[in-house]
Amino acid sequence: MSSTPPVLLNTGLPMPLLGLGTYKLVGREEVYGAVDAALVAGYRAFDSAAVYRNEAELGRALKELLPKHGLTREDVFITSKLGPKDQGEKAMEGALHSLSQLDLGYIDLYLIHWPGTQGLDVTDQRNPGNRAHSWATLEELHAQGKLKAIGVSNYTPAHMRELMQSCKVPPALLQVEFHPKLCQTELRKVCQEYGVCFQAYSSLGQGELVTDPVVLEVAKNCERTPGQVLLRWAVQQDVPVLPKSSKPDRIKDNARLFDFTLSDADMDRLSALDCGQKYCWDSSEVA
Repeated sequence: MSSTPPVLLNTGLPMPLLGLGTYKLVGREEVYGAVDAALVAGYRAFDSAAVYRNEAELGRALKELLPKHGLTREDVFITSKLGPKDQGEKAMEGALHSLSQLDLGYIDLYLIHWPGTQGLDVTDQRNPGNRAHSWATLEELHAQGKLKAIGVSNYTPAHMRELMQSCKVPPALLQVEFHPKLCQTELRKVCQEYGVCFQAYSSLGQGELVTDPVVLEVAKNCERTPGQVLLRWAVQQDVPVLPKSSKPDRIKDNARLFDFTLSDADMDRLSALDCGQKYCWDSSEVA
């Protein structure tokens, strides 16, 4: 499937270690240009979501571009996510909408994007029931073959344990913020315990980490960009990454992760930056 090494999900499905994040990619031209550049650079996975409002553009771009690159639908791995507004009773409607927007026959991996529900307070006791309802819906669509694998995003260890106790189909993957300043030790242990793939988003800390002195020094020593170092730090731990960019050169650079290795000392120096720093969402308060 992939020009980059895969990880094996607990469904038996191989998923590339490198995918293109499409958050903030909007409009036909920008999506088409980024997907084209990504396919040239060897990306075979693409990560979207209902809330990104680009599922239709991504599906259309792939349908046009796959033949151009001598590829088929089966050569790419597509992830999308259920929006928080559809958490609970609207989950079926939301998931089917994602399927029809992408219009690629099936979705390789579909995630519950957020443990809470849009319009409800984070402490609202209806949140757990809504999550459970959404998961049962995803299980149903998984059984029908429309969602090849199902998982969650932004779940805490408590949310993960709750899900594992009630699910019929265990989640294949958890996607969360992960970088040297947020090593997510407990979450990674929970995922390991349950056989769930742990996937990173925001590997560059929303761009803040590329100017960190330690990152800069490691990058200089191994003659790589800070971005490549941060992404390599994750994939060297078998954590899949989803760098996002609309710039062809940056997309290409971000894919050059598999022709160098960070020394144990450099890995340790980067991991020592861990301070629990979150640059994105904090779901720890969600009931």
